[in-house]
Amino acid sequence: MIPELGHFALLAALAVALIQVIVPVVGVLRARPRWMEVAVSGAQAQLLLIVAAYLCLTWSFVTRDWSVAYVAANSHSQLPLMYRISAVWGAHEGSMLLWVLMLAGWGGAVSVFSRRLPRDVLALTLSVLGAISVGFLLFILLTSNPFDRNFPVPTDGRDLNPLLQDPGLVIHPPLLYMGYVGFSVAFAFALAALISGRMDAAWTRWTRPWTTTAWLFLTMGITLGSWWAYNELGWGGWWFWDPVENASFMPWLVGTALIHSLAVTEKRGVLKSWTLLLAILAFSLSLLGTFLVRSGVLVSVHAFATDPARGVFILGFLCAVLGVAFLLYAWRAPSLVNDAEISLMSREGLLLLNNVFLVVAAAAVLIGTLYPLVVDAFKLGKISVGPPYFNAVFLPLAAPLGVIVGLASVIGWKRGQRGELVRRLRWPLLVAVLTSLALPWILHRQTQVAAIGGSLLAVWVMVATLEGIWHRLRNRDNRWRGLLQIPRGVWGMSLAHFALGVWILGVTFVSLYSIERDVRLGPGDSVELSGYTYSLIDVQGYAGPNYDADRARVEVSHDGKVVAELSPEKRRYRAQGSVMTEAAVDHTPFRDLYVALAESLEGGDWALRIYYKPMMRLVWLGGVLMALGGILAVSDRRYRLERAAQRSAVHAAEAVA
Repeated sequence: MIPELGHFALLAALAVALIQVIVPVVGVLRARPRWMEVAVSGAQAQLLLIVAAYLCLTWSFVTRDWSVAYVAANSHSQLPLMYRISAVWGAHEGSMLLWVLMLAGWGGAVSVFSRRLPRDVLALTLSVLGAISVGFLLFILLTSNPFDRNFPVPTDGRDLNPLLQDPGLVIHPPLLYMGYVGFSVAFAFALAALISGRMDAAWTRWTRPWTTTAWLFLTMGITLGSWWAYNELGWGGWWFWDPVENASFMPWLVGTALIHSLAVTEKRGVLKSWTLLLAILAFSLSLLGTFLVRSGVLVSVHAFATDPARGVFILGFLCAVLGVAFLLYAWRAPSLVNDAEISLMSREGLLLLNNVFLVVAAAAVLIGTLYPLVVDAFKLGKISVGPPYFNAVFLPLAAPLGVIVGLASVIGWKRGQRGELVRRLRWPLLVAVLTSLALPWILHRQTQVAAIGGSLLAVWVMVATLEGIWHRLRNRDNRWRGLLQIPRGVWGMSLAHFALGVWILGVTFVSLYSIERDVRLGPGDSVELSGYTYSLIDVQGYAGPNYDADRARVEVSHDGKVVAELSPEKRRYRAQGSVMTEAAVDHTPFRDLYVALAESLEGGDWALRIYYKPMMRLVWLGGVLMALGGILAVSDRRYRLERAAQRSAVHAAEAVA
């Protein structure tokens, strides 16, 4: 009964979404405010129905309803409750339901928090979101229904993919999907602007908080996914340029460009058509990522689907959405006129240059991701594009971004004064140069040109960002009070830029100074790596809730003193017979000690992989600080004041009408 209710809720949501698309658009065309209001009630009703469907599927997992094919394929009687709940999005059908749930959530949020908008703009925005929902609900109902029944009913399930039985994977997909799907709001606002012809500073104020919110969720999702891969896969890496990783990274790059472009458009009234294009591209890349993961064209630890029919449906939907968006853009963009000139020696000029590098970097990642697929599709052979290509192409594009971030932090809007710029930059540049020369030697007693260059870029970004804050306080009598008066948006921007410097520093040192060794150890044996002695104490077996495991005890000492005891594991999951590695990591701000247990060897010995990874924590810290910067920016009091003022203006206009 519960699965049938879930299926009915999806059908009802599809009907409501169709009404949400058609009726408000007719209301806009015929200037009928009551018809426009249908968009708000439709978005909220659709959200309630999809939540109901999602809860029905969750209940089927919790109660181990093996008559539901999706539950039987992705759960097991011994699976812990936490993973039974997260198994709802553990495979293709459920993850698409989560996708639609997030989309409905964003639409519901817009209907509640954007009531201040002009009725026609709100109606068009929600209609666009409704149209996207129609496409994905059809996709679920026609090709990926999670409520399909099993017959005969099996006595037990096949278990959840062991890779997904990790606490990080309980949180990672919802965060990532919130970011992916969140760019649909910016896309919907862009199409509403193109249809209505209303593209001004008010439009950017409506769009900017939603875009920043989507960006911060995607930032958290990517960071958590990288952390999960580092800890779970046992390879000791944190980014592999996997095609599915790239599928989330590309919209993040374009979304970052969009956030900066919105700031320029709001402040100076320029880059209007460019901002609209970025809003379309950000969501387009999110849809492309969905196609890559769901179509079966990729082989990846992150990919879900292997059914080409599903890929054809998503590809067709992708083409339809982008076709409409780019036709509207081609129609309206030529009429959008900048309100001012742009000088390269200004903040808006540098932000435009920043955008160019971000978009070109995204294009480079896109080419490297799709090229092997195109070659395979045309039967030209099979090739693999891996880290050598991405590092060689992406890094030269990324390095100038750090330089531009530092410059943009200290230069003013409109036209900067060269003498003032030189005066403000001399101390940040001097500190960056001296620190970059000293830091590699202090930490590792050796220097490399790449280490100096990476340190220079990282410290430059951090110090230039701090100088921007100091510049705001220089003429204040009470600087502590001045700190409190700086808007949260400025703090958020500064924290995100500082986080970029932290991240660059971590990436530089972990990439250049990491050491790894594959060793063979028996109980009582030890090996030395980078000044640390790793001693295998013993290996004991134990039984987990749905797996059996071997757990090693590895004692790590430095200068004769024990600094860590690590317990890496090798797990064998009973239902599927899969073998998984659970790495063990001891971390400080300056280094990670990483051990992965490999295979059992003759004579009671074991193969282990050990790593020394300097400053690995800075990589995660950089991602966390970026997300915190986004949270500060979204919570800026200026947005709340603008919302109140706009709400009053809309109510006044309606009263006069």
